[in-house]
Parts: sequence; structure tokens; C-alpha cells
Amino acid sequence: MNKTDLIKKVASEAGLSRSKASEAVEAMLDGIQEALGRNEDVVILGFGSFSVVDRAPRAGRHPQTGKPMHIPATRQARFKPGKTLKELVK
Repeated sequence: MNKTDLIKKVASEAGLSRSKASEAVEAMLDGIQEALGRNEDVVILGFGSFSVVDRAPRAGRHPQTGKPMHIPATRQARFKPGKTLKELVK
């Protein structure tokens, strides 16, 4: 399912027009992105949680040359599925 499919599903399930469903999906995604940008966790009960984790710097290899290289520390978004979602996927 892609974003367009999700918008169609939301419109159908909630009885909204596609434009209103699109606004709702966009608002939700923007809210998640803004919270993660402020280093805040986003918890959606029954679905899962989004968080930002710090990855330490590490040694790696250049994929084309194979030479050793330094990979700097980074921040990454992570998703941890909730119990309900885990059960549905099993």
C-alpha cells in the first residue's frame, strides 16, 4: 500500500472526500515528522511508536574501493511496532 492507497482507504472508511482524507493523512505525517524533528517520541497505542536514535560513529568500507573509511555519528528515525500490530503480522 502506498500513500495514495492509504488516502483512498481513509476516505472510504471515514466517509470523507479524497481531498479531506488527503489533508488528514498529510497532517498526521507532518505531525509525526515535526515531533521527531524535535527529538520527541510519537506513540500510537495499538500501532507502535516512532522515535529518534543516535547512531555512534563507526569504521566502515567504501563500497566501490573497499578502502576503510570513517562513518560519522547520525540520528535516525526508528519504528517499534505495538503489541496489536505484532499480533496481526504473525
